[in-house]
Amino acid sequence: MNIGKWIGFAVLCVSLFILLQIRQVLLLGFMAVVLACAMNAIVRQLMSRFKLKRSLAIPVVVGLLIGFFGIFGLLVIPPFIAQSQELSALVPRGVERLIALIKWVEEQIPGINLSETGLLENLNRQISPMAGAIFANFFAIFSNSLLVLLNTLLVIVLTLMFLVEPEKYRAILVRLFPAFYRRRVDEILKLCETGLDNWLAGTLFNMFVIGVSSFIGLLVLQVRLPLASALIAGLLEAIPNVGPTMSVIPPMAIALLDAPWKAVAVLVLYLLIQQAEQYFLVPTVMAKQVSLLPAVTLLSQIAFAIFFGFLGLLLALPLVVVGQIWIKEVLIKDVLDHWKDASDSLEETSPDIPSPLAPPDAQPTG
Repeated sequence: MNIGKWIGFAVLCVSLFILLQIRQVLLLGFMAVVLACAMNAIVRQLMSRFKLKRSLAIPVVVGLLIGFFGIFGLLVIPPFIAQSQELSALVPRGVERLIALIKWVEEQIPGINLSETGLLENLNRQISPMAGAIFANFFAIFSNSLLVLLNTLLVIVLTLMFLVEPEKYRAILVRLFPAFYRRRVDEILKLCETGLDNWLAGTLFNMFVIGVSSFIGLLVLQVRLPLASALIAGLLEAIPNVGPTMSVIPPMAIALLDAPWKAVAVLVLYLLIQQAEQYFLVPTVMAKQVSLLPAVTLLSQIAFAIFFGFLGLLLALPLVVVGQIWIKEVLIKDVLDHWKDASDSLEETSPDIPSPLAPPDAQPTG
């Protein structure tokens, strides 16, 4: 390698190191882009249907969102806080009840002795304090943390900036590519915007349906604190695979305090809701969404959670949606598909060149 290649390699390494150090800022910027795309879709609808100027449509959308979240907060957050505080006290008791049930099963079935392995002691010593700490500190983490507040303000400010002048920011990104490819990049960015809009709309609808279904089911089963459990289920629906599994733990622990059959009924209820989502909601609601294979979804969540933490886990799906569009459009359509065309034209213009895949007797002897 000459000196120029070594310099280029060093610049690449330094760039990757810098990107790794500012990965949290980049993820917050990507979250702002997702929110700006969603709000921009509403702004365009107002501009087309009501003939509003963009300078007027943006304040209308922002005002509607502030009003919606304000009413939602006044109606839902106070009872949710009250029920969550009670939830933090009931979940450890439910875990203790689960341990007692396991011991009873151990006494009824000969040959099973979980006490010798120390499983029950570890479960009681680790899970109960952990569950109580998680629910007790839930609001302290998300409402009193200065870092979270600053990150939230940063996302809001960036979202509004992107929303006011989206074309200018898109033009800056497009100009980073060669001139002959800029029109194609602009088309890919439009596809990414459409994919993010469809993903966000489908996710919000699924969160609403899961939350309402969980609330109604818990009311029918007469499980205590149904609002808190249903809101947790709806919010965690934004994290596929991991979220639904975590959301079933609080209502099961509470139901176990009343009767073991009720805990089993809660588990069956959540399984039915998730199966209905997989077989009915996802195929119908997200028909326009960029299709993602389940294995790709799970692996991407694990990878982003390891490298970027909770924020990476939360943004894993939109990142995969955008990444899949770029891979499909750039790598497959613009590179790999053209390689096939180039090889076909090469075979037509050079028939005397033997193919490396042809059998020896089929190759020309020259």
